Amino acid sequence: MAAGAAGTRALLALLVLCSMAAGAAGTSPDIAGNFLVDAGKVTLWCNMSEPQHTITGHKWIHKEKTLKEDNEPGASTSYTFEGTVEEHSGIYECIFEGNPQTRGQVNISVPPQVTAYKKSEHGNEGDTGVLTCKNPSFPAVTTWSWHKSGHGRLENASGRYIIKSSGNKTELRILKLDIEQDTGDYFCNATNPLGTGDATVNLRVRSRLAALWPFLGIVAEVLVLVTIIFIYEKRRKPDEVPDDDDGGSAPLKSNATNHKDKNVRQRNAN
Repeated sequence: MAAGAAGTRALLALLVLCSMAAGAAGTSPDIAGNFLVDAGKVTLWCNMSEPQHTITGHKWIHKEKTLKEDNEPGASTSYTFEGTVEEHSGIYECIFEGNPQTRGQVNISVPPQVTAYKKSEHGNEGDTGVLTCKNPSFPAVTTWSWHKSGHGRLENASGRYIIKSSGNKTELRILKLDIEQDTGDYFCNATNPLGTGDATVNLRVRSRLAALWPFLGIVAEVLVLVTIIFIYEKRRKPDEVPDDDDGGSAPLKSNATNHKDKNVRQRNAN
């Protein structure tokens, strides 16, 4: 599947559509648009044939963003950017300022440039797995499909797979993940008038007990620590333990001394 997409890209056919809209009624001049790829750069240009009014400037717009603007006269304008057509496909408007304003456009169209939202996804057994792919290129995808390695094409009718696709995005939901059945590589495939493209998502399904391993590890460490403390206390030397008998003999020695001093004083008095 990937080899087929690579072959399609190798035989890349770029569709350039040029159109023009004038700001006033009547016959409008033709605008020819095209682009050239050279040394890692892409150059777009528009040429107006037989202008019917004075041109006071030019402007280039892509996705409602102004890319270039000037106040130069002339029936030709160009815009250059670095990169590839695959990275910068879309609709580019060239505007010839004047009264009236005249617009043309250059469309850079390529086969789908599919990318996975995440190249690797994880899910717990029994949960729902979600895999997502998108296509940022122009034109939009007309058909999406999902395949699994060793399984073939996945269908909504299977009951465990739910596929939702709209425009340049597709989503595969896998119900009740099974660690044996669902682990593996999944392929999202896109088709548009220029060709096909695909991306791979690797899904790993974990056992539900996997979430308990960190907790069990902490419990084991606590048990080991308590055991070590218990054994240490049991093996302490006897002389390290306070002797309760010594504590009780001190007052007796003190009382004997007191009686001796009293008898001495009595003899001296006599």
